[in-house]
Amino acid sequence: VQLQASGGGQVQAGGSLRLSCAASGNIYKINNMGWYRQYPGKQRELVATMAKNDGSTRYVDSVSGRFTISEDNYKNTWYLQMTSLKPEDTADYYCRAFISVLTDSNAQIVSEYWGQGTLVTVSS
Repeated sequence: VQLQASGGGQVQAGGSLRLSCAASGNIYKINNMGWYRQYPGKQRELVATMAKNDGSTRYVDSVSGRFTISEDNYKNTWYLQMTSLKPEDTADYYCRAFISVLTDSNAQIVSEYWGQGTLVTVSS
């Protein structure tokens, strides 16, 4: 299983970007997905998550009302729509998911997967 993140770039404050994360491989089920970001020299922090079972979402306070996480079931892809971007949103953004795969004996194994970072730069 691999996660491919894309969509980062440079934008002026107040602008918008949409990040995408595409999961590929021997996927049985995506259980939860999310987006995290990392500032230089800091630990990765949660930005937004979505639970597959009920579609519930959670956001860090600093992005609530500006960012929206969504998914395309058929494409095993999820998105982070970012609006009203601020310079403090500048960071490397990573997608993460807990994905089930089936073994040869039809057992379900859930593992955590991360995509590569995609850089978002917001200029003032």
